[in-house]
Amino acid sequence: MPESIEQFHARVLAAQGTAGGRFPLPEDGYTTWASFPFDGELTVKPIGPLAAEERPREGDDPADCHCAPGATPSPDWPVRWRDALWQINQAPPSGSPLILILEPREHGDLGDLSRERAAEYGVLSVLIAQGMESLPSVGRCQIGRYGDGGAHAHVWFIARPARMPEVRGTFNILWDDLLPPTPRDVLRENADAVLGHVFAAYGGDLLDG
Repeated sequence: MPESIEQFHARVLAAQGTAGGRFPLPEDGYTTWASFPFDGELTVKPIGPLAAEERPREGDDPADCHCAPGATPSPDWPVRWRDALWQINQAPPSGSPLILILEPREHGDLGDLSRERAAEYGVLSVLIAQGMESLPSVGRCQIGRYGDGGAHAHVWFIARPARMPEVRGTFNILWDDLLPPTPRDVLRENADAVLGHVFAAYGGDLLDG
C-alpha cells in the first residue's frame, strides 16, 4: 500500500529530530554548484506540522476562475496566441528572456485533459520549446507544471539565458527573480518570434496582447 502523507511526514520529522531540529545543507550537493545563487551562511527552515488540508487555489470553483465567462483578463498576462481550444499567455517582465504559459481555454486541471487534448498539448509544447531555443539569447527552454496556485491547467515555458554558467538548471527560476527585468520591447520581440513559429506550424491566431 502506498505511504500516506501522515507516514511520510512522521518519517521526515523523525529524521529532522535526529539532525538536531533542522536538516543540514549538503556538503557536496547543490550548494557547491555554480548555479547556486547564494553565498554566506544559510540554514534550512524546519518542517512544521501538517496542515489540516491543502490550500485553496484560484479556480477550485470554476465560477471564480480567470476563464469564467465575464472574467476580466489581467493586462499583466496578455494572451498572445490562441485557437479554439488553447491559448498562450506572455508573463510580465522578469529576469528571463521570456516566459510563456500554455493553458486550455476550457476549465480543468492537467489531469482532466482528454487524450485528444493531451496530444495537442504535447505538440504545442514542442513547438514552444523549439521557438524559444531558436532565440539567440536562450540556451534552453525549461518547462514546469506546478499548479499550487491555480486549479486551471497552466504550464510554464521559461527561457534560460545562454552561456551564463551561474544561470542553469534548477536555480534558473530563482535567478529569474534576481536578474534585472527584461525590457518590455525585448520581451515582445522574443514572444513574436516564438509565437510566429507556433503559428506557422499549428495555425491559430496571433494577438497583440
